[in-house]
Amino acid sequence: MSTRWKIVETSAVTDDNLESILNEWTGQGWTFEGMQFAMRESSKRPAMAFVLFTRSEEAQADDVG
Repeated sequence: MSTRWKIVETSAVTDDNLESILNEWTGQGWTFEGMQFAMRESSKRPAMAFVLFTRSEEAQADDVG
């Protein structure tokens, strides 16, 4: 088994948008791992958010022809 990562970037950093992203991707079988924020110097609100998910997948063997 291998771990696959999914990173969702958003510039709409609102509770409704982040909740929507979390519900969408966990509903597709991804596991929420964390969230990182990029801040603006002139504001206390984040400019962007990166939402991190993982999912386990079976490793696929490369076809050798």
